[in-house]
Amino acid sequence: MAQSDTKKIFFENLSGAGKAIAVLTSGGDAQGMNAAVRAVVRMGLYVGAKVYFIREGYQGMVDGGENITEATWESVSSMLQVGGTVIGSARCKDFRTHEGRLKAALNLVKLGITNLCVIGGDGSLTGANLFREEWSGLLAELVEQGSIEHQSVQTYSALHIVGMVGSIDNDFCGTDMTIGTDSALHRIIEVVDAIMTTAQSHQRTFVLEVMGRHCGYLALVSALACGADWVLIPEMPPEDGWEEKMCQKLSATRSRGTRLNIIIVAEGALDRHGKPITSSIVKDLVVKCLGFDTRVTILGHVQRGGTPSAFDRILASRMGVEAVLALLETTANTPACVVSLCGNQSVRLPLMECVQMTQEVQKAMDEKKFEEAVKLRGRSFENNLKTYKLLAHRKPESELPTSNFNVAVLNVGAPAAGMNAAVRSAVRVGISEGHKMFAVNDGFEGFYKGQIKEIKWSDVGGWTGQGGSLLGTKRTLPAKHVGKIAEQMRTHNINALLVIGGFEAFLSLLELLTARGKYEEFCVPMVMVPATVSNNIPGSDLSIGADTALNAITTTCDRIKQSASGTKRRVFIIETMGGYCGYLATVAGLAAGADAAYIYEEPFDIRDLQANVEHLTEKMKTSIQRGLVLRNENSNDNYTTDFIYQLYSEEGKGVFDCRKNVLGHMQQGGAPSPFDRNFGTKISAKAMQWVTKKLVETFRQDEGRVFANTEDSCCLLGMRRRALIFQPVVQLKGETDFVHRIPKEQWWLKLRPLMKILAKYKTSYDVSDSGQLEHVVHNQPKDSDASVAM
Repeated sequence: MAQSDTKKIFFENLSGAGKAIAVLTSGGDAQGMNAAVRAVVRMGLYVGAKVYFIREGYQGMVDGGENITEATWESVSSMLQVGGTVIGSARCKDFRTHEGRLKAALNLVKLGITNLCVIGGDGSLTGANLFREEWSGLLAELVEQGSIEHQSVQTYSALHIVGMVGSIDNDFCGTDMTIGTDSALHRIIEVVDAIMTTAQSHQRTFVLEVMGRHCGYLALVSALACGADWVLIPEMPPEDGWEEKMCQKLSATRSRGTRLNIIIVAEGALDRHGKPITSSIVKDLVVKCLGFDTRVTILGHVQRGGTPSAFDRILASRMGVEAVLALLETTANTPACVVSLCGNQSVRLPLMECVQMTQEVQKAMDEKKFEEAVKLRGRSFENNLKTYKLLAHRKPESELPTSNFNVAVLNVGAPAAGMNAAVRSAVRVGISEGHKMFAVNDGFEGFYKGQIKEIKWSDVGGWTGQGGSLLGTKRTLPAKHVGKIAEQMRTHNINALLVIGGFEAFLSLLELLTARGKYEEFCVPMVMVPATVSNNIPGSDLSIGADTALNAITTTCDRIKQSASGTKRRVFIIETMGGYCGYLATVAGLAAGADAAYIYEEPFDIRDLQANVEHLTEKMKTSIQRGLVLRNENSNDNYTTDFIYQLYSEEGKGVFDCRKNVLGHMQQGGAPSPFDRNFGTKISAKAMQWVTKKLVETFRQDEGRVFANTEDSCCLLGMRRRALIFQPVVQLKGETDFVHRIPKEQWWLKLRPLMKILAKYKTSYDVSDSGQLEHVVHNQPKDSDASVAM
C-alpha cells in the first residue's frame, strides 16, 4: 500500500531494543482481551522488544516456569475473533501475599522482564501498582537470599506498569468504555430482541437480570437501547413507593395497546434502604399487583461469552498499541498509568487516581449519596440516565410546557441502522419540551408531496431495535422543489426541521440555507444528525449506522476466513461499501485482521499491489493459512475487485488460491448495534434540545412567529474528538470534497499504519497524537459525551 505523504514520527525515536515486555490478563475475562494481547505482542515485536506471555494471570507469574513463555508473531494469529482470553486468567490469592510477590519478582528478573502490561479490572491493576511500589525492596530481599546477583538490582532497578481495563461491567472511572463492555451489550440486546418477539405473542412481561456487580452501566444502556419500560440500577435506587409507580407505568403502557413490557434489573440493584431488589422480587410484584403473565430471564455468563464486537476489537487494538508506546516512553519516575478512552481519543491517566475515584463511587453509594455516585461514574453515565428518564417516562399532559411550536423530522439519503432510534428520541424529547412533532415520509420527496402527519409519543414505541428507516428515506434533494416544500412548511406551520441522514442531508441543508433568500419559510432553526454507513459526513468523526455496518462486515469476514480452515492456504478479496470513503474498509480491516485494505484516500498503483502479493506470499510460506484483503468499492476505477482477485490468483499460484466476495447491501441491513441505538438516541435528544433553545431565541413576539436567518441557525451536530459540537453547515463547506462526497481530513486515516503494523508491514506510525499523561478530573471537557454513544 502506498505510503502517505503526511509527516510521521518514526520509531527510531522509541526503540524497544533490549527491552522485555510481559502481557497478562487477570481477574474476570472479557471479550476483546485477545485483541489487546495480540496488539501488545505485535507492537512490541515491531519496535524490537522481546515479548512474553504470562499465562493464568498473577498465578502464572508466581508459579513461573512454563507459565511465562516468549511470544512470536505467529503465536497471536487467529485469536482476534476469539472471546475470553487464550492466555488464561485466574484470581490469585498467592499474589496478595508478600511471599507470592517475591516469587513473581524472581521469575520476572530471571527473564529480564521490567515492563508489564496488565489487562484486568481495578483489583488487578491495584495489585500491579503495589508490586511496582515494592519492586526495589523485593529485589533487595532476593539479593539477600542469594537468589539473584547484586548486579541485577541495578540492571532491573525499576518495574514499569501500564494497565488496560478489561471488564464487561464498565465500572472503572477515567475511561469511557472498558474492553468487553460493548460485546456484553451485544449479547444482552440479542437476547432482549429475541425475547420481545415471544413476549409480544403472549402479551407477557419479562424481567431481565443483567451483570455489572455494583455498576448499573449494562442495565442502563441496554434499557436505553431496547426502550425498556423500567430499569433498576444500584447508583440510583428508586424512591420509596417505586413499586406502585412502576406498576402504574406498566399498566398505562398496556392500556395504550402495547402487548409487552420489559423490565431490566442490574444484579446489584438496591432500594433506598440498602435492601436488594432481585428479578424474582420484581416478578412477584408485577404478578401480585397487575396479574400480568410475567417471566424472569437471568442472562448470567452469556454476557461474558461469544466473539468480541468490532468496537471492542478496535478499542483493544488501539489500547494495546498505546500501552506499548507508554512503556517505551516511561521512566523510573513515571507513575503507573492506565490507557484509557475519552470520546474518540486514547489518553493515559495515572492508574491510582482512577482506582481511587472508582472506590469513591462505592463509598458514595454506601453513604447513600446517590446523586454524587452518578456524577462520579462520569458524564456518559449521567447523560445515559437523564436521557433514559426523558424518553421512558412520559409526563402527564398537564405537566408539559406549551410551546406552540411545530417541529418536523425526516430521514434523507440511504437507510442506516439506528435512524429509527434517532427519530424516536427526537419525537419524545420534542413532545417533552412541549412541541407538536410532525413526521415526514420519504424525505424531501414526501415533503413536497405533502406526506406529513403529526406523530405521537406512542407512535414511536418499539422503534429503537428496528433496522432501516420506518419513516422512509429518499436521496431526493430539495433544490428542484423548494417552492412546494415552502408551501408545505406554510400549510403545516413548521417552525423547525430535524434532518437525520447522510451526505444528501448535508447537501439538503446547504440548499435550504440558500433558499432562505427567496422563501422566508426556511428562516427557521434547522439541524442535521449524521446517519450513514459510509461515515463520510464533514464535521463528525462518527455517523449513526457505521458501527452496525462494521459489525456486519467483521462477522462476515470471520465466517469467510473460517470457511478456509482445514483447507489449503487461501486469500479472500472482499469489497465493502462506502462510496469514496474508505472508513469501512480500513476500520473493518483492523477489526478483522486484514492484510491490506485498498481505499481511495490512499492512492495505490501496480507496484503496491505487487508488494502486497509478495508480502502475503512470504507470510503464507510460514504458518499463516488465511489472508484477508479488503477493497473499498470506489478505491480505484481500474484496479477493480475483479482485477485484484485475478492478480492475486495469478501471482499466488503454487502458494495460495483466491476467492472474492462483494458484501453489497447486507452492510445497510439488520438490527442496529447497541452503539448505534444509543448514539442515535443521545445525539438526536441533544439536537432536539438545541432546536428548543433556538426556537425560543428566534421567536419574534411582535410578529408572533419564528425568524432565524443567521448561519448558526442551520447546523450539523457532530462528534469531534471528545465532544458533540454544533457547527454551521456553511462553515463546513471548506472542509468538504464535494466531488467525492468525503471530508478533506479524516481522523481514521491515522489507524491505517496501525493496521499495517499488525499485519507485519514495515511502516511509520504517527505518535504525535498519542496519549499524554493527564489527570482524571480533567479528562472530560464540557459536553464530552463519553464515546458519545456509549
